[in-house]
Amino acid sequence: MTKKMWSGRFEEASSSLLEEFNGSLPFDKKLYREDIAGSIAHATMLREVGILSADDVEKIIVALKQVEQEIDNGEFEFKISDEDIHMAIESRITEIIGDAGKKLHTARSRNDQVALDFRLYVLRNNRKIINLLIKLQQTLIDMAKNNIDTLLPGMTHLQHAQPINFAYHILAYVSMFKRDIERFESSIERNNISPIGCAALAGTPHRIDRNITASLLDFKSPSINCLDTVSDRDFALEILFNISTLFVHISRFAEELIIWSSYEFKFVTFSDAYSTGSSIMPQKKNPDVAELLRGKSGRVFGNMISLLTVMKGLPLAYNKDMQEDKEGVFDSVETAIISLKILEKAIATLKVNRENMAKACKTGHLTATDLADYLVKICNVPFREAHHITGRAVAEADKLNIDLSEMGYKKLQEIDDRIGSDVDEVLSLKNSMNSRKSFGGTSQEQTIKQIEFFELWLSGLEIK
Repeated sequence: MTKKMWSGRFEEASSSLLEEFNGSLPFDKKLYREDIAGSIAHATMLREVGILSADDVEKIIVALKQVEQEIDNGEFEFKISDEDIHMAIESRITEIIGDAGKKLHTARSRNDQVALDFRLYVLRNNRKIINLLIKLQQTLIDMAKNNIDTLLPGMTHLQHAQPINFAYHILAYVSMFKRDIERFESSIERNNISPIGCAALAGTPHRIDRNITASLLDFKSPSINCLDTVSDRDFALEILFNISTLFVHISRFAEELIIWSSYEFKFVTFSDAYSTGSSIMPQKKNPDVAELLRGKSGRVFGNMISLLTVMKGLPLAYNKDMQEDKEGVFDSVETAIISLKILEKAIATLKVNRENMAKACKTGHLTATDLADYLVKICNVPFREAHHITGRAVAEADKLNIDLSEMGYKKLQEIDDRIGSDVDEVLSLKNSMNSRKSFGGTSQEQTIKQIEFFELWLSGLEIK
């Protein structure tokens, strides 16, 4: 049974069961750096406006830095009786410097304190995830540069559709991850406001200057409405949504890597360094990295739904329910960071089996659309009739057990005598791929332009 800093109006001490149930210190201790940075800024502001003396503030800042060093070195004793990281640090600095430490909490509440710490954590990790995405983008673009002329069967419904180049396919993921970066950047811009100084919910009668603390902590401004600020967790929901959307893209990519690395496809081969074996089947080489990346999506989706559920229907302002806001964010952030790191390494060491990709392009009649377009453009055949003629040609190719691209114009003339010898060029897999020159298409010319576009865009991003 222990007494609390807030226990002045209580006659009984808190039970140990309540301490275990109520305390957040086991997980919110991750916020110690943010808490100390916020406290240094708050103390500095209190000195500048004349609320605390220079001597007291100097002692407070020295003590805060000592506490940070103790935590860094693993020397700090975390006591569940302190409830949370805010009280743990305040208790310790009071032990170090006495009454001066008790003055630090002037003109603030744990409500604006936790809102500050958590916001700083989320903003910092938004930037960290952006930097990892930039590195992944660069690796994918390098892969694309090496595979502009690598033919690949483009698919819809997981069925062979049209010939594309492998670089073009990889750039589709570069495009997805570009949107992810933009979402994280947008969240930083929107949420870069300071909560400190809002106190419990209504501001403070002390003559503080919130612009000073905002500037010291690199926020663009203090928040406008304190009632909203202490109960706002949109910034946490946003990073969970952004990570969830990122994992939609990662999971789709992982699924394709799993399929491509199977014996049925053999389009890619994972490095031994990023593969695992079987405890019973010695021949196995499993794409466990990709499978785990695919599986982690369920984890981060669950974290997002969890916080949405916690926040819905809460009255203003702060409610203890909001203590449940952090663990899911911590988990999703850590999952995103390690996943992006290992995905980048797995891609950088991936072997692309160009011959198998090219061979696969000769099944499924990928140039059927080209034959239909040829009949329309060159032979002036109505599209519906051209579609029917092409269908007959595909059926004949199946009977002959060859791909449409291998039929040759003489066999095609037996189906329709309007077809000329120039059709052989039209049905070439490479020519088919390169014929799609419209903006954003798969031709080598357009693929190179896309690479140049993404490289230029990346060059304008600032590593933060």
